[in-house]
Amino acid sequence: MATLAPALQAYFTERLINQRAASPNTIAAYRTTFRLLLAFTVQRTGTAPSRLDIDALDATLVSAFLDHLERVRGNSAATRNNRLAAIHSLFGYLALHYPEHAECIQRVLTIPPKRTQRHILTYLTDLEADALLAACDQSTWTGRRDRAMLALTLQTGLRISEVAGLTRADVTLTTGAHVHTIGKGRKERRTPLIPSTRAVLKAWLAEVGENPGAPLFPSTTGKHLSRDAIEHRLARHLTAAARTCPSLQTKSVTMHTLRHTAAMRLLLAGNDITIIALWLGHEQVSTTTIYLHADMTHKQQAIDRVAPLTAKPGRYRPPDALIAFLESL
Repeated sequence: MATLAPALQAYFTERLINQRAASPNTIAAYRTTFRLLLAFTVQRTGTAPSRLDIDALDATLVSAFLDHLERVRGNSAATRNNRLAAIHSLFGYLALHYPEHAECIQRVLTIPPKRTQRHILTYLTDLEADALLAACDQSTWTGRRDRAMLALTLQTGLRISEVAGLTRADVTLTTGAHVHTIGKGRKERRTPLIPSTRAVLKAWLAEVGENPGAPLFPSTTGKHLSRDAIEHRLARHLTAAARTCPSLQTKSVTMHTLRHTAAMRLLLAGNDITIIALWLGHEQVSTTTIYLHADMTHKQQAIDRVAPLTAKPGRYRPPDALIAFLESL
């Protein structure tokens, strides 16, 4: 009897949707992972997905699938690791409900993620951010919409999914002006708005109307903008901004770069890293420490606080031949 089909269905309905209340983005990402995995398995085994048993997805096949993602599909190591995380999540669920497949399940769970190189993040300087906002043509409806959208993102650091999902009811412009979001992991937060951002949004809402359930930044058809549409609009304005701000030509800028920019502004203003984590909606403070690595000012201040060692100048020489060998490695 094939056990994979009912197990996979139960994993999505019971574990992800009912127990974990996973976001639509998480469900979509996991769904894509298993569609790719099943297609690869069918190609390798010739067995229809609904007829597969759990043991068909053994460690050898899963490892081959991960190699296929990198070599054939051209996925990065980070994407490979994301796919593996989804597979590990499924097999963790299977371990609880199908102990008769424990040996196969445990071998899959021991497949390690691949180490990836972490690059220093990119963010915009104040001059670059101003040039980007100035590039939005204020004589057009889409230009005024885009300026309000980018100004909000630069100040609040919202994720692109959060920006795309905003409605007009999510913005409060009276006393205690803020924007309300339900972000990654269904975490709810309210982010304060500074006067300049409040003024831009107030003008925008006066133009589009305050229908509470309508998208805050609608498309020309009145629907929510997609992620691709938002990135496309950003790229268009970046091209225009680069003509007056050449430094933008050397940077790869996405909507997530604007999120980084908001975080770096908070850091350079002297805010504690825990406050920035709360502002961005990070579940763990360790996620926010990447901004410390990107800021050369804080590193220079750390160097300046270190008193010079009162050591005798000269070149270090190992005291022993074996130590010298180890030093040369």
